[in-house]
Amino acid sequence: MFQGLRQRLLLYQLCVMAAILGLFGLGVYAFFSRSLYRQLDQKLMTLAQAATPSLQSVRTEGEDYLEDLDEVPWRDIFNRNQQSLEWFDIKGNRLAIRGEIDLSLPPQVGAQMTAAHPPVRAFTVSVFERSPNSVGTPVLRGFIRASQTTQELQAAQRQLLLGLVLGGSMGLGLVGIGGLWLTQISLQPVERSYQQLKQFTADASHELRGPITAITTSVEVMQKHPERIHPKDVKKLQAVASAAHQLRSLAEDLLLLARMDAVGLMRSQPLEIPVALNRCLQDVIDLYAETARAKGLSLCLQAQATVAVAGDPAQYARLFSNLVQNALHYTQSGTITVSLSQGQRYARVRVADTGIGIAAADLPHVFDRFWQADKARTRRAGGSGLGLAIARAITQQYRGKIWVTSQPQAGSCFHVLLPLAKADEQPKAAAQSNDQQALQVSKS
Repeated sequence: MFQGLRQRLLLYQLCVMAAILGLFGLGVYAFFSRSLYRQLDQKLMTLAQAATPSLQSVRTEGEDYLEDLDEVPWRDIFNRNQQSLEWFDIKGNRLAIRGEIDLSLPPQVGAQMTAAHPPVRAFTVSVFERSPNSVGTPVLRGFIRASQTTQELQAAQRQLLLGLVLGGSMGLGLVGIGGLWLTQISLQPVERSYQQLKQFTADASHELRGPITAITTSVEVMQKHPERIHPKDVKKLQAVASAAHQLRSLAEDLLLLARMDAVGLMRSQPLEIPVALNRCLQDVIDLYAETARAKGLSLCLQAQATVAVAGDPAQYARLFSNLVQNALHYTQSGTITVSLSQGQRYARVRVADTGIGIAAADLPHVFDRFWQADKARTRRAGGSGLGLAIARAITQQYRGKIWVTSQPQAGSCFHVLLPLAKADEQPKAAAQSNDQQALQVSKS
């Protein structure tokens, strides 16, 4: 139980830390990428502004001016292979170009990102000129656009992303190691309290068996001599006998659960011998057949195969007895069907009834100890709330599975999967089942 709780706590912690690291990484990536693009825009703007003095000459002489020019002011900051400079007139017509990048797009003042391959970042500046003899607003003379591929920038982004992923993974791994240690430390007081509670339950159940047995024996002796009992005390004595029987059942159930918990904690191997499941189920049906007839119910077994499983016959009898008892308690009319079938690795047992059913909200709690959907109804039925918990404990002890499907007012169906016995043990179980059938036929 605590192993599952420890794993869930660790999983929750890892999920929270993964979300925090993910948000942090996204923030760092976005901030770093924005800074890179700002730096690139600043670089391109500086390059374009360095070329603005040449716009007038390019307008008058054309591209020949750039060809004849020996010294350009942008030479030291211009990379011909990765950048380009373009001169435009006021109508957006390109006058000249320097560099390998040809965008073939009209100029757009400010930063611009193209969908070319590879992607290109461009920055366009407006060139204004004031006439020497005029006073007032400068006149627009054209545009200059500086462009550069973003391959280096994207490579830096990929390196950053890889670093964030690796760093986040390492951080998450360290958090997992630390979280595992923290969950173990934090759950130790809870585990000690739980172990003390289970020990107290086991001790109390064991100590209660003596007084309860004395009470039950005394009541049985008194009931064997009715002439000594006042007529007014008969019902009181019956109530005492019923209460003592319920207390004894409760003490035995608690003791059984405590022993099974101890087996699980010590990781000891439970008894595992070949068990003929057909015979076990038939014994349970025979045991409760009279009770079913008294309530007007039909209780039957449908076995599609002869199946053997490994385990303790007494434990399996307790398991299926609890399921059948539960069906008898909550079924007022109709049928209770116990079916057996065999799969590749598991034997499947279904206990279906036509009783009052279970609400969908209550299904996750059906196998909890002392849990009761309807307290008043359960008390009338005489249950303690431990029968299904014991059924689950026995199933899990033998690496099986148990679950329930139900609809209110339509009935419930409990499903049990148990691992099959080894192949060489199947014939022994089949022989046991056949011997039992032959014995029943001879008796009839």
